[in-house]
Amino acid sequence: MYPAYQAHADLLWPLRAVTRLSLPLLQDPGIAAAGWFPASQLSAAGKVFELAQITHKRPPWRIAEAGSGEERWPVTEEAVLTTPFATLLRFRREGAPAAPKVLVVAPMSGHFATLLRDTVCTLLQDHDVHVTDWHNVRDVPLQAGRFGLDEYTQHLIDFLAAMGPGAHVVAVCQPCVSALAAVALMAEDDHPATPASLALMAGPIDCRVNPTEVNKLATGKPIEWFAKHLISHVPWRYRGAGRRVYPGFVQLSAFMSMNQDRHANAFKDYYRHLVADEFDKAEVTRMFYEEYMAVADLAADFYLETVERVFQTFDLPRGELMFKGRRVNPAAIRRTALLTVEGERDDICSVGQTLAAQDLASSLKLYLRTHYIQPNVGHYGVFSGRRWQHQVYPLVRRVIQVSQ
Repeated sequence: MYPAYQAHADLLWPLRAVTRLSLPLLQDPGIAAAGWFPASQLSAAGKVFELAQITHKRPPWRIAEAGSGEERWPVTEEAVLTTPFATLLRFRREGAPAAPKVLVVAPMSGHFATLLRDTVCTLLQDHDVHVTDWHNVRDVPLQAGRFGLDEYTQHLIDFLAAMGPGAHVVAVCQPCVSALAAVALMAEDDHPATPASLALMAGPIDCRVNPTEVNKLATGKPIEWFAKHLISHVPWRYRGAGRRVYPGFVQLSAFMSMNQDRHANAFKDYYRHLVADEFDKAEVTRMFYEEYMAVADLAADFYLETVERVFQTFDLPRGELMFKGRRVNPAAIRRTALLTVEGERDDICSVGQTLAAQDLASSLKLYLRTHYIQPNVGHYGVFSGRRWQHQVYPLVRRVIQVSQ
């Protein structure tokens, strides 16, 4: 599968190179005025073709400053801790007063952590934000070892330890299971860096509740089918040569197939906006798809264990989730405030699946529990966009403030 994809990409490279070199010529006002050919239409078609290219490098974060109102601070990126699989990245607000430390736990689901740019930007208004900046595993040598669900959870524990006591966690989507497990393990061990609060945003804590089409796809085949048909090896030209992965381009294809008409219409509209010189509208589409088409491969162990233990056997809500041979006990959480947030129209992680964490953390006092359903949003609206910024985020901020 992977070699076939790579061969296809290689065959298209000359055409993409010609397109890239031709665009400046097609955009020349003199060429367009001469009327030799429909330059604006050809230029727009070239940009659509260029935008539709799958890339495999993390896009830049593009966060130059942070704050709200008149208070703005320049932002610099700082690697606090780096492993072969991830970097604990801090967005240092130069000259800003001390603020609560927040770890944003990004999903490892075929895209880079930069997909949470809006989440991070919003949190930076009032917080010292760190993020799990996962690496593309096709660039991780085999000597670095395996990376499965246990290793993902261990990274969260190690990152929180590096941040020190009193930090807060905001986990988005898929990593909510590992985030809850990490906090439970740290609480049980009385770890000094056990976070003060944990916000679980649209995460699959219990996929038995209101199963979505995504959940049904995961349970429709045995795990052996996923291992046989979706796992491939990294080609030999890359640093992770020979590593077993679930390729990011396969995950992207699965995501896009769920909303084929929406994506097709978006590219048609992008073309029309370019031809009509509506560059502001076109820029919105370009920014989204440059991010969306940047894919990262997943380690096969992590992908298969997530599918089996989270989406098929429901280990966490059944009390059967193990971490390095040790049973995870969410009831051990006693002092970490818990916030669960869901989107009313979420078709990936439906209402009730994240709420289940409240029942699992059965030792928490009522005043440490908060649940919120955001009306009129789907999955991404829980942690990005206008409603996240103006309705969900104030609640997250309040929970962090009262947990200090």
